[in-house]
Amino acid sequence: MTPPGRPDGREVVYGRNPVRELIAAGARPVHEVSVLAQLQDEPWLEGQRVVVRTRDQIGHRAGSSDHQGIIAVTDPYPYADPATVLERPGPVVCLDGAQDPRNLGAVARVAEGVGAAGIVIPRRGSPGVTATVAKASAGAVEHLAIARIGSMVSFLHDAAGGGRTVVGAHPEGAVDFREIDWPRDVILVMGAEGEGLRPRVRESCTHLVRIPMAGRVASLNISVAAAILLYETLRTVK
Repeated sequence: MTPPGRPDGREVVYGRNPVRELIAAGARPVHEVSVLAQLQDEPWLEGQRVVVRTRDQIGHRAGSSDHQGIIAVTDPYPYADPATVLERPGPVVCLDGAQDPRNLGAVARVAEGVGAAGIVIPRRGSPGVTATVAKASAGAVEHLAIARIGSMVSFLHDAAGGGRTVVGAHPEGAVDFREIDWPRDVILVMGAEGEGLRPRVRESCTHLVRIPMAGRVASLNISVAAAILLYETLRTVK
């Protein structure tokens, strides 16, 4: 089920945490909040235009049954400028072709939790920040700089030329991730689910690291792998 199109170009965010973080961040205007009757007096909704609707009405507007009785109508997600993301302190996560919106949301939740400078995604081959992504991120996307780019290879070359260390995660990486020095402002590159990093992207990395696996499954979910590697920057950088 997908949200019905809006002729005014506005978007819907659904779920308790995503709507609350949308309001708290203040990065894009909230035009209306639709709630079930039992939620209309939530203190954090004070000052918002709140409309009470039935569960079926909210589900139709959300395009999902996972709305938790609340949706907000807002403007499209304000993507950041890639150069601005590079200027910020902290790691930058580059997702090279991750197509599952829930994985993008989960990575965003981790990235925001470690204080990352932002996430970079390609314009093609990535879902962009949708209501599903916002829900999977528990609203973290509202507090995080996310940029869209035309060429991942060009972006990585620019980052490396500016002095940033580019680390690619790859199952057959030459180095155990625990054996390199992780700068706090690392550029971490994660590949597509199942396919990994594309050859030219791999060639653009300073290091290719692997996460050792002791079990029979060959790889981890991209958000779990991102969490392991991003928290390594917090552990090793003083």
